[in-house]
Amino acid sequence: MAKNNRPLASPPPKPDWLQSIGPVKNLESYVRADWWRQIFNANYLRTDGDVVEDAGITRAEVDEFLKLLEPDKASAILDLCCGQGRHTLELARRGYENVYGLDRSHYLVTRARATARKEGQHITFREGDARKLHFAPDTFDYVFMAGNSFGYFESVQDDVHVLGEIQRVLKPFGKILIDIADGEYLREHYEPRSWEWIDRNYFVCRERSLSADRERLVSREVICHVRNGVVADQFYAERLYSAESICEMLKRVGYAEIAVGGDLFTDSQRKQDLGMMAKRILVTAAVRKEPAPARKPSYTKTVAVLLGDHRKQDKVKPSGGFDEDDFHTIDELKRGLMKLKDYHFIYFDRHDTLVADLQKNKQKVNYVLNLCDEGFNNFATQELHVPALLDLLEIPYSGGAPQCLAYCYDKSLVRGIAAEMDIPVPKAFFIKPEDTSFIELLIPFPVIVKPNFGDSSLGITQNSVCYDIRALEKALLAVRETAGYDKPVLVEEFLTGKDLTLGIIGNPPESYSTLQIIEEDYGELPEDLPKICGYEAKWDPGSPYACIRSVPAELPEEAARFLEASCLKLFERLGCRDYARFDWRLDQKGTPRLLEVNPNPGWCWDGHLAKMAKYSGLEYDRMLESILKAVEERIARAQTVEPAGS
Repeated sequence: MAKNNRPLASPPPKPDWLQSIGPVKNLESYVRADWWRQIFNANYLRTDGDVVEDAGITRAEVDEFLKLLEPDKASAILDLCCGQGRHTLELARRGYENVYGLDRSHYLVTRARATARKEGQHITFREGDARKLHFAPDTFDYVFMAGNSFGYFESVQDDVHVLGEIQRVLKPFGKILIDIADGEYLREHYEPRSWEWIDRNYFVCRERSLSADRERLVSREVICHVRNGVVADQFYAERLYSAESICEMLKRVGYAEIAVGGDLFTDSQRKQDLGMMAKRILVTAAVRKEPAPARKPSYTKTVAVLLGDHRKQDKVKPSGGFDEDDFHTIDELKRGLMKLKDYHFIYFDRHDTLVADLQKNKQKVNYVLNLCDEGFNNFATQELHVPALLDLLEIPYSGGAPQCLAYCYDKSLVRGIAAEMDIPVPKAFFIKPEDTSFIELLIPFPVIVKPNFGDSSLGITQNSVCYDIRALEKALLAVRETAGYDKPVLVEEFLTGKDLTLGIIGNPPESYSTLQIIEEDYGELPEDLPKICGYEAKWDPGSPYACIRSVPAELPEEAARFLEASCLKLFERLGCRDYARFDWRLDQKGTPRLLEVNPNPGWCWDGHLAKMAKYSGLEYDRMLESILKAVEERIARAQTVEPAGS
């Protein structure tokens, strides 16, 4: 018993996804092919911080790199797989002004950008995959792969692709430096088991074994908190290269002047298990190639912007049609697009002549920016008709294809797909149009009543949240009057935790960015009103719900990682393209539960996507540009023909 005879507080319940699996016989069988997608986060900085957060170690490593390469201060340097940017930042501190960092981890890149801003360093940090670098040929004088960042992918061929991409972006006679674990040493000296205290609250237990083919070192880390128990139970595997094998690979890819620059030993202040960082080798090589052919002059891209028809009625809007707010939103869009100097935009919003207008201008445009989320002729049920029309006309376009929009228009269908993927959803039941008699409640109150079809929160108001059967009957009637008596209704448990939104711009897995997760701040909402961001909040500026603000979400790292991983899975499974938004809510245990998936989400200057982008450092025009670039990269990939034998 604690003081005052009060029992000790028990730790809060763990969310459903944080469970340790206990003893494991075969570590390799638990390693995911894409383990590297999720592991580089706050836990990585926590467990490996004795090396990767030690400024003295970083300075010593950069000393060795510069001694081998001797770059001048004007050199263009890419720090590939830069993590939180420790080497990139150190180079900038030493006067290198043309340095870039690229890494797959959204968390680490965000941290790198924040550090650069704090220090006043002008460094470009990007998210991206090392196998597909979005840089022009002959861009860099040097590429670093430091801190044992080579060999994460499951196949050797992926590692070959990485070296090939580096070769492409290096200038003729440019150089690569690889700082890699000494695989030959680790095969004989790895520690099968170890554990160490990270600080007063955290400790980590490790297990290691060689893969069946002895080509990879497989590791397991169980990170624990002294009060809350297991924080993470994660598996990963890194390919073991000897000095000879990495040199042979470089030679096979076509590098020249290959040299082993010596060993790199690391010593940490914790004096604990260093794992893959204990003994490394430094390898350098040069690119011997002809300069890339001179580029043809880049011509302005012409993009057709497709919008709703302001001349027609729109039943979703409160006034039944476009009003001054809508015209202001379109003006803000046009102002944002005008700032993009490489583009010429033409606008199509007259739906009566849309087919003829598109056919007439088909050869003049590079692609269509499809912002017609109102649907063809402003009918929400015909939103998917717009991309279907563009498919028939064989005009490339932004955003989801018809099948994706059809999937996501049906909330119950998305719930079923998510549940099939082990992504949590709220409890719910489905009411068919013919179910007009007394409805048997299948889940406990409170509940929220929604139209099963549609978006824009149509039919979802403060009265949609019900605490008894009479309120439920009234809410069902209201939804049917709004959405139609021939449409099904969804009744979900009403979750009272944080109301969250996550956005993605790009096209996983090749190239994408996840935006800052936001949550709805209901602090100024009257206590007697349910905390929802429904139709009133989005469409009625005179409503009490107009006070709701979107702010950066405060979430445990594990919850944020779970949200990002789940959204990426849903993005690919549902066929989203270029950009999408995902709405979630936490339950009482803190488990995120999916509410909706929004392909082609609202693009307006003050919408949720723009807010997330701004919190991520993208002003409205740059958000629009990022979407355009995502479209262009996707179209270019689709048009690329793989060479024979590749």
